[in-house]
Amino acid sequence: MAEIRTSAIVCSLRTHGENGAIVRMMTESHGLVSGYVRGGRSRRMRPILMAGNIVDAVLRARTDDQLAGASVELLRSRAALMHDPMAALAVGWVTGATAAHLPEAAPFPPLHSALDGVIGAIEAAPAARGWAEPLARFELLLLSMLGFGMDFDQCVATGTADDLAFVSPKSGGAVSRAAAAGLEGRLFPLPPFLRGDGGAQSLTEIVQALTITGHFIASHLPDPAWTDLMAGRARMVERLKCAVADGEAAA
Repeated sequence: MAEIRTSAIVCSLRTHGENGAIVRMMTESHGLVSGYVRGGRSRRMRPILMAGNIVDAVLRARTDDQLAGASVELLRSRAALMHDPMAALAVGWVTGATAAHLPEAAPFPPLHSALDGVIGAIEAAPAARGWAEPLARFELLLLSMLGFGMDFDQCVATGTADDLAFVSPKSGGAVSRAAAAGLEGRLFPLPPFLRGDGGAQSLTEIVQALTITGHFIASHLPDPAWTDLMAGRARMVERLKCAVADGEAAA
């Protein structure tokens, strides 16, 4: 990297030095990039470097293995989302998960698009019901991009594509109703929308999907450093479950 100028989604911020900060940002063409922002902890810069914001970033480094210096200008603020506890949890989760596990400077255009899309959905939707499905799809894509894709097209036990109703917690593969006989309590229900059968028909289906993705995120992407992120995700999913119990009115 000699110099990069690009729009980017702010994903995380870490203090560095007396008043500087290291910002990690997701870009379409360059993947996840990091840069040192002088004065990044200042009153002027903090609102610009909030997770979820879109910025115009210029990164300069003398060598590819040197931390780049970064200057950023705000293109789109998502600060208003921080006033909604559920929206704040969701934005913090998707940006934090992106920053925590993607390798540096490896392009993932579909994931950049999905991240931008889910934050846009959080911004546009009047309630969590409007963005929880894009969130589940984002998590599935994140797992797939990191090598932990799941197969919902055929039964992992029999190879059939008929009557797929469950997901194995070990393989992540679909399981037919016949093959699951007697084992239903050990498997996850498979929401039809995860097979591409249109959109989710209920919040219950979305919670089922988030239960699946949450299980495999915890299994395949363990990291003690993001315990707080996982706790935030757990609170978010628990509130969605409560909304299901209350007839979805709260979502």
